[in-house]
Amino acid sequence: MYKNRVLLIDGLNLFTRHFIANPAMSENGDHVGGISGFFNAMMRLVEKCKPEGVVVVWEGGGSNKKRGLFKDYKKGSKPQKLNRYYEGDIPSTYENRNFQLKTLIAILGCVPVCQTYISGAEADDAIGYLSKYLLKEKNKIIISSDHDFYQLINENTIIWSPTLKAFVDKDKVIKRFGIHPNNFCLAKSITGDTSDNIPGVKGVGYKSLSKRFQKLTESHEYMLYDMVADAKSMIKPKGPKIFENIVNNEDLIKRNNKLVLLDTNNLSLNHIQKIESDIENFTPAWNNMSMQKILKTSTITTIDPLRWNYLLRNLKKGTIK
Repeated sequence: MYKNRVLLIDGLNLFTRHFIANPAMSENGDHVGGISGFFNAMMRLVEKCKPEGVVVVWEGGGSNKKRGLFKDYKKGSKPQKLNRYYEGDIPSTYENRNFQLKTLIAILGCVPVCQTYISGAEADDAIGYLSKYLLKEKNKIIISSDHDFYQLINENTIIWSPTLKAFVDKDKVIKRFGIHPNNFCLAKSITGDTSDNIPGVKGVGYKSLSKRFQKLTESHEYMLYDMVADAKSMIKPKGPKIFENIVNNEDLIKRNNKLVLLDTNNLSLNHIQKIESDIENFTPAWNNMSMQKILKTSTITTIDPLRWNYLLRNLKKGTIK
């Protein structure tokens, strides 16, 4: 069911998960959990899904457009947690993180995995563009624990959640949230997102939305202006406040929708051209010697290229485009 697809990996999302929790150490005494955890998790998914290609999307600097829309976007976000096993001080921990990212990117450069990096935008938006446009006809599995990607789920796109350790499809989203993926962006624009410091409509959650607005559970895209019109018609003196709250916060919801929507709206032309160029010019290669050299130099023993050799050779034969 999940075979013959392209894997789209939210790079920092998967890396951070392992950087925080994976205790792997190099022989030099450096923490390398982010490196080995990411690589081995990726290869287990390759083994499970037999994809024809893998794309890792990296970001840097956050989204300039989103901060322009809302100056407090992601403001106050907690600093990235330090690896719970790390005993060094904070400066050396961040040095370790940078070392791990640099080494991981170099290792991925030795294997048949396409990498694309965008500055001034988020990986979410780049993956949204890949999923909805550039790789629209491909079957895709998005690797991330970020719920924003639920809006991209359709007949040929599903999510692998490293947190849930499970595939997430349309039925699972509806069962958990009561919201169809086609309407998940609108629903999240209303509920807000505390992890990104996006305020929502007070007192409104996914379950109350799906209960009061049945159209959110359906596959047809429910437009905000239709929802506001429906809410106005359902306002009663002693009725639920949710309808009045939706009407009174229409501008907030519109703003949030621009922040949450994964499309080209938060990408510049340069971003799009960069992503397209990286995909179009990618040639799968498997340079075992170069990878072995990096692992030896870094004294990393928690990645075994021989274990994955067969899969990497097969992945080299695949195509993303």
